[in-house]
Amino acid sequence: MDKIDFVITWVDEKDTRWKNDRKKYFNEICDNSDNSDIRFRDWEILKYWFRGVEKYASWVNKIYFITYGHVPKWLNLNNKKLVIVNHRDYIPKEYLPTFNSDAIEMNMYKIPGLSDKFVYFNDDMFITNYVKKEDFFLNGLPCDSLILSPIIVKPNDDFYKKICNNMLIINSNFNFKENINKNKRLYLSFKYNKYLLKNIPLMIYDYFPGFNNFHLPISYLKSTFEDVWNKERKILQKTMSYRFRNNSETINHWIFQYWQFALGKFIPRNPNIGRFFKINDNDLLISITNNKYKMICINDFECEMNYEKRKKQLIESFEKILPDKSSFEK
Repeated sequence: MDKIDFVITWVDEKDTRWKNDRKKYFNEICDNSDNSDIRFRDWEILKYWFRGVEKYASWVNKIYFITYGHVPKWLNLNNKKLVIVNHRDYIPKEYLPTFNSDAIEMNMYKIPGLSDKFVYFNDDMFITNYVKKEDFFLNGLPCDSLILSPIIVKPNDDFYKKICNNMLIINSNFNFKENINKNKRLYLSFKYNKYLLKNIPLMIYDYFPGFNNFHLPISYLKSTFEDVWNKERKILQKTMSYRFRNNSETINHWIFQYWQFALGKFIPRNPNIGRFFKINDNDLLISITNNKYKMICINDFECEMNYEKRKKQLIESFEKILPDKSSFEK
């Protein structure tokens, strides 16, 4: 089987240079809460990401660790599987410095040496049980779950605007009815279990209504990025032009996932391979210690809790399944 790389983005919110640079440009555009400081606080659990990869996905080829230029003090830079990637290594200099995660993700496919098949992780996504290559790629195609879901407009949450922008691109390039007729098996796979019931009633519409976003690591082909850049360069460049996230006029990396859906270039996968948690969810800790899911996302955006207490609980839970230092640690 072809080589599969992992890509992960990370920022050190304590790094003085990053903080000063961010403060210098912060007033350029800050129209949404996605730019708040809470997005960057450190739960001190990144080492468990590496431990999880080494224990549960030892087959991975390379890990591309994208940062502003800083790395954790405990990280073993001599590990042969680790590649440190600075933004300037692959992002055009006219867009730097950037504090816009969407911009950082748009050009990932340009990272030197990156395999054509890669899995993208945010730093709040963890592997918590054994995964196989076939969980991510099969027969040369990404494994994923195409679940239709209408775009919901929520009060005080303008993130939907970005999703609408993604879907505008999809509906401008693909015909939903033709897509269903051509790829019906991809919409009606029994691997989706209960989620199949979401697809059936929404297949009557004339346009793609939207997709369910599971907030889990996504399998990508570099060729997908190249295709979208060739066809939608203008909106991609506009997204890159903002130093901070802007929901109204830009898109995010899900456009590449949606594009793979619309092309039919994926293999259906059971969505229950992982789960999205808010960091204050009651069943998060037990799900970690019981290895209930192969992958999880731990989102702490605007969750109310005792930070120090919850951090201690998280570390204790990860220690129960990943107590041994990995080769990625000094």
